[in-house]
Amino acid sequence: MEQYVIKIKNVSKSFKGIQVLNDVNMTCRSGKIYGIVGYNGSGKTVLFKCICGFLHVDSGSISVNGKVMGKELDMLKNAGIIIEEPGYIRNLSGYRNLEYLYRISNKKDKVAIYDAMRKVGLDPCAKKKVCNYSLGMRQRLAIAQATMEDQKILILDEPMNGLDKDGVVEMRKFFLNQKNMGKLILLASHNKEDIEMLCDEVYEMNRTSLFFVHKKRDIKQPKEV
Repeated sequence: MEQYVIKIKNVSKSFKGIQVLNDVNMTCRSGKIYGIVGYNGSGKTVLFKCICGFLHVDSGSISVNGKVMGKELDMLKNAGIIIEEPGYIRNLSGYRNLEYLYRISNKKDKVAIYDAMRKVGLDPCAKKKVCNYSLGMRQRLAIAQATMEDQKILILDEPMNGLDKDGVVEMRKFFLNQKNMGKLILLASHNKEDIEMLCDEVYEMNRTSLFFVHKKRDIKQPKEV
């Protein structure tokens, strides 16, 4: 399996004179989960958008396997992304929404969609429209979308939003399985327990800068409920 490496080097970003990121540095590798914590507005989402290519950095660089975003790569490739809730077609079922997005990528293997939905606890055969989904169901659908093409990089901004206790436990197991498959996962969460259970390395966004917090060798498996 190809190993992916994301390198963030001296990255700064501001909006209308307000500094949001200041000299941020980080290196991420396949087979690891990297957690980013910080208060609302600390810059976590902006950093994720810069990594994905949705925003351009003012200075510094972000590279994936040696290719620089904004120069050699316009958008992050082979990545599943949850940053903001996707704009689903609300009068279609979850499966039909994913099928539409799958076809945009010229993919035809519908089994992959079924598999992705079932892995996150959704029934691909259900006719329920997305407009009638609960917040937790929409979040599960977003996770299915982020993983249905077996993307090697996952960028996840608050992926547990809207999930009940059982759903959180299920998705923790799911993300650990994704890591064990060799995925590179960047995860932002306000939930301290998510970070402690899932992440190999933890960083804190604080006043525009990113600080290394700790490294964990042994990640505890979520408990059965």
